[in-house]
Amino acid sequence: MSFSNSDPVNVAFAGLELHGMYISGDADYAVVKLSSGYNICVPASVCTAAPERAAATPAKVTAEPLKQDAKLPLLAIVSTGGTIASTVDYRTGAVSSKFTAEDIVRSIPELAVIARYHTLQPFNVLSENMNPAMWQELARAVHDEIASGAKGVIVTHGTDTMLYSAAAVSFMLETPVPVIFVGAQRSADRPSSDNAMNAICSVKAGISDLGEVVVCMHATSDDVACALHRGTRVRKNHTSRRDAFQSVGRGPVGVVSYPDGNVNLTGDAVLRGTHELRLFDRLEPNCGLLQYYPGMNPNLFDAFSGCRGLVISGTGLGHVGTDCIEKIAALNASGTFVVMTSQCQAGEVCDRVYETGRDLLAAGVVEGGSMLPEVALVKLMWVLGNTSRPEDAVRMMQTNLKGELDYDLWREM
Repeated sequence: MSFSNSDPVNVAFAGLELHGMYISGDADYAVVKLSSGYNICVPASVCTAAPERAAATPAKVTAEPLKQDAKLPLLAIVSTGGTIASTVDYRTGAVSSKFTAEDIVRSIPELAVIARYHTLQPFNVLSENMNPAMWQELARAVHDEIASGAKGVIVTHGTDTMLYSAAAVSFMLETPVPVIFVGAQRSADRPSSDNAMNAICSVKAGISDLGEVVVCMHATSDDVACALHRGTRVRKNHTSRRDAFQSVGRGPVGVVSYPDGNVNLTGDAVLRGTHELRLFDRLEPNCGLLQYYPGMNPNLFDAFSGCRGLVISGTGLGHVGTDCIEKIAALNASGTFVVMTSQCQAGEVCDRVYETGRDLLAAGVVEGGSMLPEVALVKLMWVLGNTSRPEDAVRMMQTNLKGELDYDLWREM
């Protein structure tokens, strides 16, 4: 029997009677998404057509107000969506963001004995749909929660673009308290979900002595600790591992052990109360990021004509093919601020070593030092949103503002 995509099927296999949805296959084998959400590949001969099962109508449940201990420190949970606030839609097998901040608190009872919470949800999106306007809205929400007395802020966020949002809030906000971005690689209804441990560790970090923006995620694939990665030095380096996030070019600024919840900060960590609360929420979104590759058509740079800024992710010390330099010079002459970063995981840009680099400097390129390309893009949006003077933009891009650089390039020149 042949099936079409999404046909309901029964599977008699290994002594089990299973129900699922046909995804793909051929005359010999079939891939079926089971009701549990998992996929299996079985001989096509064990599959038979099944009537569509009507979805049960969930009973309406009126949630009781959260019971909170007034003696515990107040934290804010700002939910933006993502896997940590998601479940599987078993009809399609897709993960969708459904839970609110209050749902997260209710679903993880351990949170109630650590702190009390004010929860809000400025928007609910999977993180690939985030944009600079949302970063601004998020920074304002975090600022307002701190101004209202929160001793720390937990931001639940999808992992795909969490590094961009963490960097954006880092630049837009001077914070006296911890701001902890946290997500999950696997939704709450998966047996290997990391959402509960990540949430518990983030709350422990939220009442710690930390005083900066960090990302809190599994430090290893085991359930032993979460790492606290500075918001301007972190990258998602794996698509699905629970320890996908790593600090690039340096170590984390802290570790939260599990299950005891002890927070150990490094000497490099910014401490609580170091800065006064301030918000600088202007951004220039008309900026781009381009990764150079061998043989790249120089005409690709024309796509960024009219942009206020462009970050180039170059090779090695910060290079592109010599046939691209004329296009870069034209962009700079037309008013596009061009910053060079490197595709390398460690080290910094230095365009004074090779002839190509010196030609790039002559074309008006600004060295981005050890900044990650993604962070350089976010910082450039922030810098161009806060100054219109090119010389000030150079100084700000080359000054280590939030740990994004190893040292101040501007002062070293």
